[in-house]
Amino acid sequence: MDISVYHGDVSDLMPLLLMGDESEAMVARYIGHSILIVARKDSEIVGVCAVTREEPGWVEVKNLAVHPDHRREGIGRDLLYAVERMWPATNIKLGTGETPSTLLFYKKCGFRVSHTVPDFFTLNYPHPIVEEGVTLKDMIYLVKP
Repeated sequence: MDISVYHGDVSDLMPLLLMGDESEAMVARYIGHSILIVARKDSEIVGVCAVTREEPGWVEVKNLAVHPDHRREGIGRDLLYAVERMWPATNIKLGTGETPSTLLFYKKCGFRVSHTVPDFFTLNYPHPIVEEGVTLKDMIYLVKP
């Protein structure tokens, strides 16, 4: 597997990006100032991570998605490790929904819960988002110093 910064047409990544964030409008809010890191397996892009530089000393993972055929192969974890290698002296933060398996994944990768943004999903998305039977309401922010 190869992990590298992506310099191609962002629209080619949109199907994967929409797996990580269901709203094209929300993706449009950050994609223009994101650094995109992709995971390729046999030259096929199977994962993507969109990262923005935030205030000094911080980067934010805005989107992390792995193609369903390649989940549970360590690709998401490898993409997060790539972020750590690209910004070694930087804190990393990310926001996600209340899906138990997603929170467990990030905690296993060394992230800890920082704070919650109440009603983020209900106020910013035009329709309810349901993952693993959980209707997402609040954004849970996690950090990795």
